[in-house]
Amino acid sequence: MEEKTVRMEDIISLAKRRGFVFQASEIYGGLAGFWDYGPLGVELVNKLKAEWWKAVVTESDNIFGVDGAIIQNPKLWEASGHVAGFTDPMVEDVVTHKRYRADHLAGTDSTDLGELKELLKGKKSPDGNDLSEPRYFNMMMQTWVGAVQDDSAVAYLRPETAGSIFTNYENVRETMRAKLPFGIAQIGKAFRNEISPRDFIFRVRELEQMEIQYFIRPQSQDAAYEQWREFAWDFLTTRLGIAPENLKWHEHEENERAHYAAAAHDIYFKFPQGFKELWGTHNRTDFDLSSHQKTSGKDLSYFDDAAKERFIPYVIESSVGVGRMLLAVLADAYREEEINGDKRVVLKLKPELAPYRFAVSPLLKNKPELVEKARGVYLMLKKQYGNVTWDDNGNIGKRYRRQDEIGTPNCVVIDFQTLEDDTVTVRDRDSTEQKRVAIKNISA
Repeated sequence: MEEKTVRMEDIISLAKRRGFVFQASEIYGGLAGFWDYGPLGVELVNKLKAEWWKAVVTESDNIFGVDGAIIQNPKLWEASGHVAGFTDPMVEDVVTHKRYRADHLAGTDSTDLGELKELLKGKKSPDGNDLSEPRYFNMMMQTWVGAVQDDSAVAYLRPETAGSIFTNYENVRETMRAKLPFGIAQIGKAFRNEISPRDFIFRVRELEQMEIQYFIRPQSQDAAYEQWREFAWDFLTTRLGIAPENLKWHEHEENERAHYAAAAHDIYFKFPQGFKELWGTHNRTDFDLSSHQKTSGKDLSYFDDAAKERFIPYVIESSVGVGRMLLAVLADAYREEEINGDKRVVLKLKPELAPYRFAVSPLLKNKPELVEKARGVYLMLKKQYGNVTWDDNGNIGKRYRRQDEIGTPNCVVIDFQTLEDDTVTVRDRDSTEQKRVAIKNISA
């Protein structure tokens, strides 16, 4: 048995071939930075989101969920600094006029224009042409609300989900009778007009975020920050089963951090293109509530009954993209193996995350008695587990290989012995071992 380094083209091929991810509007040539999840992609993504929601909200006593609108009052984005400062450094090919992220071409995490200008001296575009000087580009996607498209009707597709969390802070605090510390969680779409979307679903223009804003007393910031760093690492390794050796911490230097952040750490995952950011933990201090209080005129301070003092809460943010989490899970689980001279691709997903827990097959699909018995087993498991698939296409070896590729932990085969003693063959995805099990004893 042997394994090889996962390449992005391997993941892209599998995702298309087995119905995880498709190019959006593919029949029209697609649109850069936009992707559709196929039948199996939807199943896996929904499980990732459900696991995160369970860990963050359902199992917590002091974190509450919201689902904010994608389009908000544009004053929200003025207060948050996005209108003035949600920018990436950009350079342009002076011949083709293609635009590129300046920091990516320079091979740095810095977004300082002076530093980028020095690093890019003498560099050419990917097409071999001269580059313009770096400048900032606002990534918010603009639209209009109402019948007239003028400046008074300008609105934005939200660039992050945190905005509606902060504007609902007081609503949640009052309706849930929440006391510090407490958090607000949200899963939702965000839109960023990326200069150069790339690396499949890693850097896109339409994304989905899962994030928590955790409101605390200022003196609790260090302990809360470490709490949410630990949560992120444990979730990835324990809940999702990602190998720890594929993860590492990256602490933001001062020139990398957002202007409001007192501290910032990313968990980097070993994607096919190298170690890149997956999950961020940030100390946002009191920047957000202070800014919204100032712009809106609404009192967003918190009165501490025990200490008899009023203050603006600090915020610890824990944020991860659904698409990047999906890509990390696929890359971590992907294997190419040779077993007894037979090559196979297998997704060694944690069983709870697999799109299907079981695949049920009659050994021969042209034998009515086997099909009828298999249908009974299928319906039994379907009722118990829900995510069970029927597979009678091709010989049994091809069915195994197909189920290996989509990560199905167990294949259940109904054969002629089943008709005699009510036992079935259960084949394990990872070991490929097969054993006889009584139908009533089949379990995940």
